[in-house]
Amino acid sequence: MITGMSWAPLRAQWTIPATDIDPDNYYGITVANGMVGLVSSPEPMKVQDVVLNGVYDNYQRGRVSNILKTFNHMNMELDVDGMRVGPQHISNFRQELNMRTAELVTSFEVGDKVSVKHTLMSLRHLPFTAMAQVQISAKRAVEISPISVIEAPNHLRDVRNTYSEIDRPHVLIGLMTSFADSPTGAHQVAASTSFIFPEAHGEEPRVIHEDWDFNRHLAKFRKSLAAGETYTFAVVGSSVASEHFADPLNEAERLTIFAKLEGMDRLLRRHREAWTELWKSDIQIEGNLRDQVAVRSALYHLYSFAREGQAYSLSPMGLSGLGYNGHVFWDTEIWMYPGLLALQPGMARSIMQYRYDRLPAARMNAFAHGYRGAMFPWESADDGSEDTPVWALTGPFQHHISGDVAWAMWKYYQTTGDKEWLRSTGWPVIMEVADFFASRVERNGPGAYDIKNVIGANEWEENIDNNAYTNGMAITVLRLATQAAGVVGVTPDPDWAHVAENIPILKFPDGTTKEHATFDTAFIKQADVNLLSWPMDIVRDPADIRRDLKYYEPRLSPDGPAMGAAILALLYARLGEEEKAYELFRKSYQPNEVPPFGVLAETAGGTNPYFATGAGGMLQSVIFGFGGLEFTDQGIEQRGGWLPKSWKSLTISGVGPEGKTFTVE
Repeated sequence: MITGMSWAPLRAQWTIPATDIDPDNYYGITVANGMVGLVSSPEPMKVQDVVLNGVYDNYQRGRVSNILKTFNHMNMELDVDGMRVGPQHISNFRQELNMRTAELVTSFEVGDKVSVKHTLMSLRHLPFTAMAQVQISAKRAVEISPISVIEAPNHLRDVRNTYSEIDRPHVLIGLMTSFADSPTGAHQVAASTSFIFPEAHGEEPRVIHEDWDFNRHLAKFRKSLAAGETYTFAVVGSSVASEHFADPLNEAERLTIFAKLEGMDRLLRRHREAWTELWKSDIQIEGNLRDQVAVRSALYHLYSFAREGQAYSLSPMGLSGLGYNGHVFWDTEIWMYPGLLALQPGMARSIMQYRYDRLPAARMNAFAHGYRGAMFPWESADDGSEDTPVWALTGPFQHHISGDVAWAMWKYYQTTGDKEWLRSTGWPVIMEVADFFASRVERNGPGAYDIKNVIGANEWEENIDNNAYTNGMAITVLRLATQAAGVVGVTPDPDWAHVAENIPILKFPDGTTKEHATFDTAFIKQADVNLLSWPMDIVRDPADIRRDLKYYEPRLSPDGPAMGAAILALLYARLGEEEKAYELFRKSYQPNEVPPFGVLAETAGGTNPYFATGAGGMLQSVIFGFGGLEFTDQGIEQRGGWLPKSWKSLTISGVGPEGKTFTVE
């Protein structure tokens, strides 16, 4: 509890309510634990989508892999006095996300019969398991029949449904399970659920299983309630795949048994304790509730989509849906990763492990294109080979991604000072990316080691020469490789420094950085040149930074993704233009909020699932812009800090491995 604050304002900082719900204009919010994402539905007790991290198969569009939408195992239905409750039977329907505990609470009334409270969570301490806790209060004597449902999406093959019971002297465990093959048969997926009842063994309700269709079955029980009586129970469900376990069918059931026997109270306590630990790293804005909630929402989603102790990365939409096929782009390293690295280094380490594990595939990609070293794919999925659809030219030409990965590796070392990690994991990637760029340049004379025929950060300009962002990242990584070699005790290749000194950064006659050789003042999709000032340190003189901002800001398309405005906000804040920075900060998220939870779409007026890339950009404008934090060789330090007029203070807590706190007042 924050001293001096009443509960109501404090609660408002941590909750996102949805009180005016239109099912035809509804974009669900996600509860996730870095492995299983559950997307909310406008229907009572339903889940719109279940996304399982790390599992890909070839289906849907593009002749490439897609993250797997798996069994919807957390759906529920309810009969009251024999009537199946639907949207037409309920009133006072309300949903609210508690970001502090990562719980989505849905409540509604069924006439004069019952009040229902349904609390959904993807358990943080159990990566493959979710729980729905249901509280039903009778207004008068009624008979209720809660129903747990498992449904299979149409793309799963050879779906098999089972129900079994394990009878022990102290417990009766009913297991409803489904398992199937992924669309091509590359994976097997499984989900299993069970009820948790409050009654002592022998007094719990009798569970009835019904097998309806090949793709749907259910388990239910009946309970008579007296007027004024409240009954609370739970459904726990585990979802796994052969990507995670050799025997997903048995493992799904084992994990569900474990959760059932842990019990409701213990599951809830450990889940909340895990989130309490995460929220030791937080951003507090005093003076503007709207901005505070938006920033917390961005943090909540990134924390929900990532997880320490695994080797999975983040897609632009996280675990909120199937956007961009669930692939991993530069969005991770350049947009989402910096904020996570500052506040959750353990999560950042997992993201770097994902790239390191796929280094052999990056080597093969470079070899196939006639280069040395490692060339990371523009779209990465399971095995790290290129997964961009053939019709999208970004796959063969968006070469800055390799530099983005190497830059992120060095930033992890700077933040943690972990030399052993750098030696074993970071250095091999940085070294091979440096070799890639040294082989990628065309050596046309001093100052003309050109990088031709690429697509830069501004993807609307295809097959261009000497793109500012690509060249800047190549220079940055070649210099970092030389520095990293010194740390690990290896003699650096002298060619790296030589090449870095001869890669051109093009300029207009007035000194403005030119986006690429043939740039002609067109609208740009997103920031490109301005990224040479942050996260790179190529353009560093304040006059040069301001000149580039003045030139490119009016050329940033209103149809572009959210993170462009965020990076401009960061740079204006560092220049001390707080109100200009604040204007762009608000532009980076407010036009992209969609009802009823303010979920961020990729673009203003967009309709995609939650755009985690935009959240990452917005957080960078707060942490590294207004907050003045910086990655340095001495760790994360504060080098300034600037507040817009509507903020009284900014506190960034739990920063870096030491859990430091930085304040701007």
